[in-house]
Amino acid sequence: MRIAVIGIGGVGGSFGGKLAFRYGATSEHEVVFIARGEHLKAIKGKGMTLITPSGESLVRPSLATDNPAEAGVFDLVLFAVKSYGLEEAARIIIDNIKDDTVIIPLLNGVDITERLRGTLPRGICLHGTVYVSAFIEAPGVIRQVSPASRLIFGPDGGSIERFRPIDALFQEAGIISELTPSSQIALWTKFIFICPAAGVTSLLQKPFGKVMDDPEARDLLTGLIGEVEQIARAKGIKLPGDIVPATLAKVRQFPYETKTSMQLDYEKGRETEIDIFTGYIVRTGRELGIKTPLHERVYKTLTAAASA
Repeated sequence: MRIAVIGIGGVGGSFGGKLAFRYGATSEHEVVFIARGEHLKAIKGKGMTLITPSGESLVRPSLATDNPAEAGVFDLVLFAVKSYGLEEAARIIIDNIKDDTVIIPLLNGVDITERLRGTLPRGICLHGTVYVSAFIEAPGVIRQVSPASRLIFGPDGGSIERFRPIDALFQEAGIISELTPSSQIALWTKFIFICPAAGVTSLLQKPFGKVMDDPEARDLLTGLIGEVEQIARAKGIKLPGDIVPATLAKVRQFPYETKTSMQLDYEKGRETEIDIFTGYIVRTGRELGIKTPLHERVYKTLTAAASA
């Protein structure tokens, strides 16, 4: 199987690194990294170092390049770029995709698969949800902070049998994976946590612990979660009945000083993924005729601050 990982940041580096470490020295599969800049230069020169809580590995993909034209046709593609670069990344690999190429996005957001299907004329686009905390520590070095990397993936419904070899491929590489026909439930279960959390921490510039300690901030978070639940149920997503308190409990489980990646991007003046989080809920609420005043407030305030 020929596997491409598009975007070798924290997520792509963690999942792609495990695949390349397991299969890079074999003829069983080929693993291609699509990267750029100093990170790519370092990987091409000395390989990629993947540091996890269980140890350190030197990873050498079959090919590392910023030019997909030299990489050939892929059987499996993992997208791990930022959401604002998704369509551009998809367009540059159109010629590498065949009708039965399986495509799994590793991004946050609940409309990523839909966007890929709208950009790629071929291929089978599944849903993907990942749980991992990792980042680029230096060019050619990925540090995974979380003990494990977990991937939940699958189609919109129906049979999952044709994708079992991919599930086996992930698990043999040490990735905790779950192939499911209910992939959208997994996607929205993560989204109902990460979207409100990203919004409230960025707006208030407070970590999780301070948000939960502040009654007004906690009420805002609870309201944001409730608005996402309304949208999800209107779209036919069968979330558990206790999803709101369960999501608040999840926030409490994180270390007190935890910040969301969107909050960190705002603090550093970088481009953010607000459009796949708060912006998505605002747009979808308008389309469905569902009021989302809290998301409207957060979106208006943060976008105004970013453009100031």
